[in-house]
Amino acid sequence: MKNLLRFSLAALLCLSACKKNDNTLVLGEFASLTGTTATFGQSMNDGVQLALEDLNKNGGLLGKKVEIVVEDDQSKPDEAKTAVLKLIKQNEIKALIGEVASSRSLAAAPEAQKNKIPMISPASTNPKVTQVGDYIFRACFVDTFQGSSMARFAYNDLNLRKVAILYDIKNDYSVGLMEFFEKTFKELGGEIVEKQSYSEGDIEFRAQLTAIKSQDPQAIYVPGYYTEVGLIARQARDLGINIPLMGGDGWDSVKTVEIGGPAVEGSYYSNHYSAEDPSPVIQDFIKKYQAKFGKVPDAMAVLGYDAANILFDAIKRAGSSEGPKIRDAMAATANFQGVSGSITMDPQRDAKKKIVILKIEGGKVKFHKALDPS
Repeated sequence: MKNLLRFSLAALLCLSACKKNDNTLVLGEFASLTGTTATFGQSMNDGVQLALEDLNKNGGLLGKKVEIVVEDDQSKPDEAKTAVLKLIKQNEIKALIGEVASSRSLAAAPEAQKNKIPMISPASTNPKVTQVGDYIFRACFVDTFQGSSMARFAYNDLNLRKVAILYDIKNDYSVGLMEFFEKTFKELGGEIVEKQSYSEGDIEFRAQLTAIKSQDPQAIYVPGYYTEVGLIARQARDLGINIPLMGGDGWDSVKTVEIGGPAVEGSYYSNHYSAEDPSPVIQDFIKKYQAKFGKVPDAMAVLGYDAANILFDAIKRAGSSEGPKIRDAMAATANFQGVSGSITMDPQRDAKKKIVILKIEGGKVKFHKALDPS
């Protein structure tokens, strides 16, 4: 009798799980919800969840409600790999959204590729990310465009001829941006007068900045993440270095101004969108986001929203939750109207889209210029 009851209970549990699986399409997300770049993951997740809410209000996908299982990778590459393996093996996800940081996407992407799980990164800009394989996509521009665009801006718009670089030597994102900025700036006729490095988590940069100061540059390119950028700016000003700092989308956090304070005034960085853009698509999204979260979205929130919607659109066009069919549909994405602009996947599964240059003035981040992809 006990065995019969045990069997009946197991059967009921199986039927319940099977019923849920039949009525639910399960996707995955991995993000830095805690750790050194927690604002990136939190903002990305806000954007993804807002897109999911919109989707399920309108009937979901393939006649099913969509569920996104979220794993926190704690801002660590090893944890990113573990999180994705858990999503694939335990949660049996059909597709994956993540990560913001290139180093964490690079750690996890091989697992998605090996298991034929389509993965779309909202904001990993290092070119190597999508080179992992044909199941890996991104919703953002790549660092070849971002780094070279900032170099051209420095040379042509700011009329700079002597620039120093201070980059994170252990960060794929920072190293990539440094290389592309340096290459383009030199090709234009500029000179990199000094190049120094640090590692994420460092809090002391005075030795590197003193070496940079001795070469008398007109600006410093700092392609890192917001915590170190804020500290670098403050220590630079303490040493009497009163020249512009420049950077990339890793600066995109309220923490840049909070940590840097007056020291980041007059600095420039490249990014994916500007909240000052009058586009109705952008302004409508900002209103919707503010109504839910009580703040203006940063670029990571926008890209999380866009990445999720690109994936949803691909699944809808594929008419299937099978990995190869989703992959083929996502590869065919053309002129998708996202909040961050019109998005088309190129043959390398990278998004072709515009870039914006922002300037920090009066403690606020302001739109300065937009550049279209060549």
